[in-house]
Amino acid sequence: MDDLQKSIAQAIVNVFETGRILGDYSAVTVLKGDTGHLSYGRSQTTLGSGNLYKLLLSYCQKSTSNVAGQLQNSLPRFLQKDFSLDTDIGVKNLLKQAGAEPMMRAAQDQFFNENFFAPALRAADAAGITQPLGQTVIYDSHIQGGWGVLQPQMPALNTVGGEKAWIAKYVDKRKAWLQSLKSPLPGTAYRMDSFQTLMDDQRWNLALPLTVHGVTITAEALSGGTPAAGSPPRTLRLMSPYLRGDDVKQVQAKLGPDSSSDGVYGPFTDVLVKRFQAQHVPAIVEDGVGPQTRAALGL
Repeated sequence: MDDLQKSIAQAIVNVFETGRILGDYSAVTVLKGDTGHLSYGRSQTTLGSGNLYKLLLSYCQKSTSNVAGQLQNSLPRFLQKDFSLDTDIGVKNLLKQAGAEPMMRAAQDQFFNENFFAPALRAADAAGITQPLGQTVIYDSHIQGGWGVLQPQMPALNTVGGEKAWIAKYVDKRKAWLQSLKSPLPGTAYRMDSFQTLMDDQRWNLALPLTVHGVTITAEALSGGTPAAGSPPRTLRLMSPYLRGDDVKQVQAKLGPDSSSDGVYGPFTDVLVKRFQAQHVPAIVEDGVGPQTRAALGL
């Protein structure tokens, strides 16, 4: 798997976890019935697993921000897996604020790579899986869980007709497993349907563009960069460093009197965009300001 394919694999799982290609580093979620309880960040690490404590410890050790200082005071509660954090509005707001900091974003990138992506690639190698799509399936199983339970139940790769056939069987098994679990996990079986569609389309090398769960992943969306002259407008989204430019100013000018016009796509602009998308009829489901949102804004 090369660097681009790595970015695509991570983007696929980011879409599953937060609906965003580059991930939502500020995402705070509590799903009813989820044994992980409070989950946070680009790939939604959980309080119940103990991994959220590890992530926050790493961030607090590196950051000197006021937000990090306040979260430092709550670290003992995360270490003890204090489930009252599920409803602690103050702590949840601090987590959201931390997600906008470059230090937290760097901490998350390092944490998810070291604790999930790298182990997933090692597991894929041990299983004989070399296709990027197959490796992505295994990475998703490390992020959401299930690999340690299901992999030992799988037949040997050389008995099922090769690695593509093995991955197909694994996806079927994991879908059945997810559907057998308590809510909310059965509702996440769509992840396996998305992988099945990619397999049916022979997207084993993760060639771009590709669409996952209604979100189209492109090279431009992965980079967050400004497109070359004559290219379609770039997708604007909250990222680090913040996107800047006249195209941001144009969007801000259309978002109403509450919006600034500084040309910086920061957290406040992101909130206004999401509000606009939610209030639009019909509601716009798009990761950032892409073609649908631009059209609705009259741009």
